[in-house]
Amino acid sequence: MIKKDDFIDVYVKLKQRGLKFLTTKLNPRKLERTKSAFNDDQLFASHWWIVPEVRRRWNKLITGDAHIEYEDYLLTQYLNHRSDWSMVSFGSGVCSHEISLAESGVFSKVVCVDIAEKLLNKAETIAKGKGLNEMQFIAQDLYKIDFEEAEFDIVFFHASLHHFADIEALITNKILKILKPNGLVIINEYVGANRMQFPKYQLKAINEAIKLIPQEYRHRYGSNTIKTSVSGPGLIRMFLADPSECVESENILPLLRKYFKTIEEKPYGGNLLMYALKDISHHFQNANSEQMLTLNELFELEDAYLKKHRSDFVFGLYKKP
Repeated sequence: MIKKDDFIDVYVKLKQRGLKFLTTKLNPRKLERTKSAFNDDQLFASHWWIVPEVRRRWNKLITGDAHIEYEDYLLTQYLNHRSDWSMVSFGSGVCSHEISLAESGVFSKVVCVDIAEKLLNKAETIAKGKGLNEMQFIAQDLYKIDFEEAEFDIVFFHASLHHFADIEALITNKILKILKPNGLVIINEYVGANRMQFPKYQLKAINEAIKLIPQEYRHRYGSNTIKTSVSGPGLIRMFLADPSECVESENILPLLRKYFKTIEEKPYGGNLLMYALKDISHHFQNANSEQMLTLNELFELEDAYLKKHRSDFVFGLYKKP
């Protein structure tokens, strides 16, 4: 229920985001605590996705080319033969991926839905500046929105589906109803352990990865602490920080495979890298030769791990039967 990392994370978040942010986690309303986790347009250096080499690794594993983003891969492989696609994105946040897809010119309608008003407002400003009039932005709980039956060709989730509870009900009561015949569900998602309660063998491998990183690159962003090991998050902190975080992530792939035809699944790891680089990713944003050697060692260790264990992150396409 409570682990060593919980105390470290509270201290680091206090340094990075201040006392005001931490007090939002005492709100008795679960939805408000969830909003506080996302209603912030700042990207902090604790996240592994800020490392360019990590993103190039994702590209390579998903598209086969380190320089081709998955949005371009989607367009080339699946979407370029039409110019009237309609798409809804649930949990779209600042909508960077949705805007990128809308700019392709193959969509007649792109609807972005999220509870984080601040992020959607920023996204709408960007979209208007680009003249993307086909984009719509709805700051509301998706369960309170009544879409038309068979309204969309695509339902899109980028790092958001793992925040939904009762995914089977979401699929049967919402997604299947609003998708057109042969419609697509597209995901780029965390599909690992629920509530990030990693098994012992995974935590052992993550700590082996941390040992590969020279101490000078293990200073946590915004604090004076040095990362030596991780224990993973306790359940109490997971619930307080964001009640929606990874609530049913393990069920995503089995349920999508149950209700849809699998067109493509591309695992791209993250089992070790996400937590090994958490809070120290800023050291590798502009990697020198020594830092590149460290990153390559981490990549090799994760590749070896993935030969025996399923990936925590997957890009996938699924067709409505």
